[in-house]
Formats: sequence, structure tokens, C-alpha cells
Amino acid sequence: MNLYLRLLIIIFMGKWRKPMQPLDTSILNLHVLLNDLDLNWHMNNGRFLTIMDLGRMDLLKRTGTLDMAIKNKWMPIVGNATIDFKRPLKLWQKYELHTRISGWDDKWIYLEQTFFSRDKLIAKGHIKGLLRGKDGNIPPQSIMETIQPGITSPE
Repeated sequence: MNLYLRLLIIIFMGKWRKPMQPLDTSILNLHVLLNDLDLNWHMNNGRFLTIMDLGRMDLLKRTGTLDMAIKNKWMPIVGNATIDFKRPLKLWQKYELHTRISGWDDKWIYLEQTFFSRDKLIAKGHIKGLLRGKDGNIPPQSIMETIQPGITSPE
């Protein structure tokens, strides 16, 4: 299954999934598919980063940020991505991707994305990203305030 199809499913299903506040955790339940594998028959390291895109899209959709971004023609941009791998994921294996915002500053939003399978940590990634409009970067605090008035960044 192509990742674009997975993305469309996540965005479409986001209409019926419970809305979220910015500091809630998005959880996606997924399976390792044949096109996720590398030559060692486990999920490709690069595929983890691509699957993390799906988790961020779910978070954007369920917080209402995706609709704001589309309306205002904002583009999500990743400034940095790191990931630590602990265990492999094998073909058809079920896993969960947990995505949460860990904080923000004047420019960047920081996210933590964690893969679990059978309650075991598989991999943990950290993302630094922002939303950019035609006039430049959108201040994260203004985005968060629109979603949840009075919110402040965690330490």
C-alpha cells in the first residue's frame, strides 16, 4: 500500500476520530507492510521517518491545525529530525506510533514520536518543525492560542 493512500486514510478518518488539544498524544495503530521492508526483511530505517510524517498529519488534522494550514496556505516544514532505533519491526508486525508536541519556542515546534510494539519501545524520534506562510514563519504560540486559548509551552 502506497504511503499516499495511508495519508489519505489518516486525513479522511481524522474527521471521525476524537479531536485533540495540542498537548494530547496522537496514537496510530499500524502494520508493517511489504513495501516498508528493506533487504534484511525488517522495516527500512528511512521508512520510520516517513511513517512519522503520518503521525504528524494525524496530530495536525485532529487539532484543527491542518484545516487552518490549508485555509491560510501554510506549509509544514521539518527543520531537524533524529531517531534512535532499539528493535526491528518485521513484516505484518503490529505497532503503534505515538506523536506528541513536547514544546515550542518563538520559531519552532518540537515533537516526540515513539514507536511501540507489544508495549516495547521500538524507536524514538524527535522533530523540530514549523509552519510557513507566504509572509514567513507562523509563530507557534499564535497557532496554539487559536486551538486552545491560554496554552503555554511545557518546559
